[in-house]
Amino acid sequence: MNVAIASRAGWREWTGLAVLALPTVLLGLDMTVLYLAMPHLAADLQPSSVQTLWIMDAYGFMIAGFLITMGTLGDRIGRRRLLMIGAVAFAVASVLAAYSTNPEMLIGTRAALGIAGATLMPSTLALISNMFADPRQRALAIGVWVTMFGLGMAAGPLVGGALLEHFWWGSVFLLAVPVVGLVLLAAPALLPEYRDPRPGRLDLRSVALSLAAMLPVVYGVKELAKDGFGPTPAVTVAVGVIMAVVFVRRQRGLASPLMDVALFASRTFSAALGVMLVGLVGVGGAMFLVTNHLQLVKGLSPLAAGAAMGPPALMMVVAAITAPLLARRIRPGGVIGGTLALSALGFMLLARLDADAGVASVVAGFSLVYLGLGAIAALGTDLVVGAAPPEKAGSAAAISETVQELGLAAGVALLGSVATAVYRHRIAGLVPEGLSGDAARSVEDSLSGATSVAHLLESDAMDAAKGAFTSGLNVVAAMGALAMVILAVVSARALRHVNAVGADAVRESEPAS
Repeated sequence: MNVAIASRAGWREWTGLAVLALPTVLLGLDMTVLYLAMPHLAADLQPSSVQTLWIMDAYGFMIAGFLITMGTLGDRIGRRRLLMIGAVAFAVASVLAAYSTNPEMLIGTRAALGIAGATLMPSTLALISNMFADPRQRALAIGVWVTMFGLGMAAGPLVGGALLEHFWWGSVFLLAVPVVGLVLLAAPALLPEYRDPRPGRLDLRSVALSLAAMLPVVYGVKELAKDGFGPTPAVTVAVGVIMAVVFVRRQRGLASPLMDVALFASRTFSAALGVMLVGLVGVGGAMFLVTNHLQLVKGLSPLAAGAAMGPPALMMVVAAITAPLLARRIRPGGVIGGTLALSALGFMLLARLDADAGVASVVAGFSLVYLGLGAIAALGTDLVVGAAPPEKAGSAAAISETVQELGLAAGVALLGSVATAVYRHRIAGLVPEGLSGDAARSVEDSLSGATSVAHLLESDAMDAAKGAFTSGLNVVAAMGALAMVILAVVSARALRHVNAVGADAVRESEPAS
């Protein structure tokens, strides 16, 4: 009884969680804060179309590429130390980004921000596993962590819009400076230090192989989302997969691997990762299409569209906080399965939308979809980190974050491609006669293309384009509903060996399927 009480976190740990929430919110903000700043930035720096894409994507590429390396590095040199080093690097890169004088400088600083961000994400999550030894408290703390990241992403467009009302585009990056200052002041007093007592040597060849695996896959997936199926994304993804196979084989032969593939022998670890990957593919595709629907079909400004995403973000917060509490009485597999069933209902609502449906209908459907995101992210992350030994928590956290990054990116690419194919099929034969070749191709390509030549189109033609886009959203949502139903059943079965959080026994001795 006394041991159980001693293992429970007190005021210092919960205050430390508030400190960890600061960089977590900051990382979420940096994912989306450029959405509104991009037109102002483009007018000042005048980047080319290719440079514009790299300004937006360099941050995410570097985070995805360096997560595994940084997660393991934190286990080796100390998680609090890596957090503080990464925070300083993030602040410096943010200042340089704010005062960039040309597109090349901004691309470089965005890449540096991504590398620094990759140090923060696994460090914060691994420190939570050290601070909250009690499983129930750890699950709730991870739910708070997930909530902070989601709130940061949701607040990005709103914060960016508010800053641009009064300041120049670089101000959106300077938010990092006071946040990092608070972290550096509070971390030594409130956050514990932890490192692997037998870390071994850092294998630089494995670092290179991990980058050679992740970066081509992420790049290929993003190209697939932009341009559809083609030789370039196919080749880059294939190269990444081959490098991933080489990477895994090397890890199996190392005494101190960069990524401990033995973690995947845990049934809980593997099943939770699988549920997160598939679930986030559906959420990522829906998020991409819904935000486009709000702006291109309903005509909302980016700021108004960001505000409309407030209720879904609130639902994600509710799920991320209540799911760990429910999991104290109900098996996590059952909680995840139940929230995924509600997500399926949200997808069904989106599948029944038409182009004339009000914004409230879109927001209501997507709010239910986001319930599943909150539960998957909170409980799935807790299961992954909790299944790993304490000295491997950083590596486990990095793997969890990498899977989530890939799931969201793949959802945008795969489901976005499906929606584009439906659009092109529906719009074929409806393009008005008399349009120039370039204008006709714009209409046939996408709704954003049709919007760019809207001044040349009659209202009926634009209505047809909006209807074709909505049909693509309907098809993707119907696929999402079916996938969520299947995933709800699979998660309930695959995680049925995991008892309610805090229960004594977890049948972890069962082999991984």
